[in-house]
Amino acid sequence: MLYKVPLLLSPQLEGGFTVTSPLLPELVTEGNTVEEALINVRDALAAVIEAYEDLGRSLPANMKIIDADNSLWLETLITAP
Repeated sequence: MLYKVPLLLSPQLEGGFTVTSPLLPELVTEGNTVEEALINVRDALAAVIEAYEDLGRSLPANMKIIDADNSLWLETLITAP
């Protein structure tokens, strides 16, 4: 399944980033770099999905991308010089 999850990457004073999601408050992870933090999101999301299933809770409907075989959703932030 393909999911669309808004993420907030917060730089930490000691270095690295903490990642949270306003849509899934249970999703919390971190990494020393942006790339590492985003890689860790996959495991954190899997844990949240498993917890929701164990509790009989549904994920927010707007997170699921139904036609994952024929479409790709991508949002990114880009800074211009």
